[in-house]
Amino acid sequence: MKLNELRDNEGARKSRMRVGRGIGSGKGKTAGRGQKGQKSREGVSIAGFEGGQMPLHMRLPKRGFNNIFAKDYAEVNTGAIQKAIDAGKIVAGAALDQAALDAAGLTRGGKDGVRLLGKGVLTAKLSFVVAGASKAAIEMVEAAGGTVEVIHVVPAAEKAAAKKGVKYRERQAHKASFKA
Repeated sequence: MKLNELRDNEGARKSRMRVGRGIGSGKGKTAGRGQKGQKSREGVSIAGFEGGQMPLHMRLPKRGFNNIFAKDYAEVNTGAIQKAIDAGKIVAGAALDQAALDAAGLTRGGKDGVRLLGKGVLTAKLSFVVAGASKAAIEMVEAAGGTVEVIHVVPAAEKAAAKKGVKYRERQAHKASFKA
């Protein structure tokens, strides 16, 4: 067999049925949609409609609570960091921040920074610069001879709001200078 002889098995790729092409095609006139009514037309939006009966998604009770002010941290366990050091993804003795942990493939997401958790064993001496850390994680890092610096990470939304406020105040001051 040659590369130019490669092709799909017979019947593997089936072309779509072209509807509305006359009665001889077998899919003419109503094009397989039956007759009349909303469902025979394009753009039907009755997917959750149950004939007037209360739909299932409305019958079931609401559960839980979604906190809109919750912080989004990328959580990293000390055990995972030790594994990355053993695998050679992280150099022991280096300062670790969100960028370094992202590069090592240990974090995902985390708009509000990284939070260090104390699950697993850490033996390497490391210095961390993170947005949060559990008490157990701090004790574990310090026992290994490292340091943990907890910084305040300003979320992008707060930065934008602060910048907008500064521009507003500058504009008001500029207008006031013309009035004086």
